[in-house]
Amino acid sequence: MTSELSIFAARVGDYIAICAGELASEQRENPAFQAHADIEFNGMAIMLFTLQFQHNPAYRKLCEARGIFPHSISHWTRIPAVPTAAFKEFEISCLPPEKRTDVFHSSGTTAQKPSRHFHNAESLAVYEASLLPWFCFHVQPLKNVAILTPSPALAPNSSLVHMFETVRRNSSAPKNSFFGTLAADSSWTLNFDETVAALQRASRDCQPVLLLGTAFSFVHLLDYLADKNLQLKLPVGSGVMETGGYKNQSRTLPKSELHALITERLGVPPSQIVCEYGMSELSSQAYDQHLSVEGAGAKEGRCFHFPPWARAQVVSPETGREVRDGETGLLRIFDLANCFSAMTIQTEDLAVRRGDGFELIGRAAAAEPRGCSLMTA
Repeated sequence: MTSELSIFAARVGDYIAICAGELASEQRENPAFQAHADIEFNGMAIMLFTLQFQHNPAYRKLCEARGIFPHSISHWTRIPAVPTAAFKEFEISCLPPEKRTDVFHSSGTTAQKPSRHFHNAESLAVYEASLLPWFCFHVQPLKNVAILTPSPALAPNSSLVHMFETVRRNSSAPKNSFFGTLAADSSWTLNFDETVAALQRASRDCQPVLLLGTAFSFVHLLDYLADKNLQLKLPVGSGVMETGGYKNQSRTLPKSELHALITERLGVPPSQIVCEYGMSELSSQAYDQHLSVEGAGAKEGRCFHFPPWARAQVVSPETGREVRDGETGLLRIFDLANCFSAMTIQTEDLAVRRGDGFELIGRAAAAEPRGCSLMTA
C-alpha cells in the first residue's frame, strides 16, 4: 500500500469531520450551499477513483473491461460500480495481504460464500469516523444500551457488531451491554433471561435505554415476551434501532407489524424507532428518520438517507442509468469512507427513488438472501 492512499484517507477523515460539523446547519437547505457541497464531493470522488484504479488490481481489471479510466470521466456518477457478488469471488482491496488486519463478512446463510471487506487500522479509523456522527445525528446516544447481538469476541467478522461496539465505546456503556450469543450451529440468538432482566431494571430505575439489533433479534425477543405473557413499558426517552432482515433465523414480519409489536411489547412509540441500512461492503450507513425526543410521531413515508460523504442512486437494471423520482430500480452507493476497497458498490437491493433519498423494497429476484436484506413492508 502506498502513502498516497494513507494521505487521502486522512483527508477523507477531515472531510467527514467538516461535513459532520455542518449536519445541523440550516445552510444545508440552501441551493448554493448544496451546489458547493456537490462540487467538493465530486472532486474527492474522482481523486479516490484514481487512487483505487491504481492500487486495487481486481477493481482496475473491472474498469478496464468496461473501458472506463480515470482520465475519461469528470463526474462521480460515472465511476464504475463493483457488484456485491464480486466481493465473494475477488479480493476487492487496495491493501496487500500482509497489511490486512481485519475482515468483515456479509451475513448470508451458512451455505453461502460470504463477501469479504478487508481492513487495517487506517481503514477502520475512517469507518468509525463515518459511522459515529451520522448515527448520533439520527439516534440519541444513551449510556444505557442493550445490544441484541453477540459481542465482538463472538462475532469478530461482523461489520454490524463492530459498529455497535464503536457506538458502545462512544457512549461509555459497559462491555456487558451485548445480550446476544451463539447457538449450537453458530447462528445468532439471545440470552433472553438477561435481556429481559436488563430491560425490567431500566424500567424500574426509570433509566431510558437504547436497544440496538437486527430485525430477527427483535422478533426472537418479541416472541419470547409473548410466550411469557410479558409486556414492558420502557422509560420515556428509550429508543430502538433495528436493521437488516431475517436470514432464515426467525419468522418474517412486515416492517409495520414488527414496529407495532415493538410498541405493544416494549412500550416504545413509532417516533422512537429508527431503521438503519448498511452492509459489510460499505463504511457508511443510511437511516430512515431521526428519533423524536418529543415523541411527536413517526413521519409518513419514511425513506433512507446516507451522510453527505456518500451518495445513493436508484438505477435501472437494464440500462444502469438513474431512474426518475418515484420509480423502482437497484440501489447503487458511492461511499468516500470506502478508501481502501471500492467507493462505488452495486447492491442487489430494490429501492424506490424518493428525491435524494430512497425507500427500500426488498431483494432483487434471484439474489441470495442475506442479513442486510429487508422484507417488503
